Amino acid sequence: MVDNSVEPEKGMRAGAQAVAAVVVVGGVVGGMWGLGGVLPKTSQADSKPATCSASTDKTLPAKYVSPAQLCTALNRSDLPVLLGTPEEHAETAGGSAGWMTLAGGTKIASPEADVDLKTYSVRLSASYDDIPVAAAARYVDSTSEVKMVLGHPAVLYSDRTIAISFNLGGGKASTGPGGVARSLLVSTSAKDDGDSFEISIWRQDDVPPDDEALFRIAEEVLPTVPGWTAG
Repeated sequence: MVDNSVEPEKGMRAGAQAVAAVVVVGGVVGGMWGLGGVLPKTSQADSKPATCSASTDKTLPAKYVSPAQLCTALNRSDLPVLLGTPEEHAETAGGSAGWMTLAGGTKIASPEADVDLKTYSVRLSASYDDIPVAAAARYVDSTSEVKMVLGHPAVLYSDRTIAISFNLGGGKASTGPGGVARSLLVSTSAKDDGDSFEISIWRQDDVPPDDEALFRIAEEVLPTVPGWTAG
């Protein structure tokens, strides 16, 4: 039996988290789960959309948004429509919490949630690093674009996914470039005071993700996340 699974990997973040989706492909028989996500939390054969699995990480103080809250906000019934794939449904959904340690030793909360469909994977994360989005634009790729989302400062940028393939029988693994992920880093407030949410989307194939879908998701999802300030 071959374990064809996928695990997104957190990128280095300094004001903006670079998403690196890791594709794990079995090398003995064909098929893979696709880009992004974790091992299925609901049966792939189940026709019903996935429900959010509970995070076992209890390390985040109550003042931060929880992985469960992020997953609930992201795993909405109209997510396939917002992505432009209305015939699909969420196949896996879950959240994780923890701390990210910066180069100087400073620890920041880094809760996130992922929802995977047949075509797309979507991640919603939160950052409390006290770096305004306007300043974070310097830390992402050279093609980043300054935007506004619902009156909040935002940065649109790209990242490259990483593909990992291995043969369970032989125990050998290899890596290579994957597809493109598009991310939108948005301040939680119009004042851009240092807290931010980030939505990232990437596809299971080599087709670039749809920026319009990314913005549709941001405009519908972000106002429902605890900690978002309208304005």
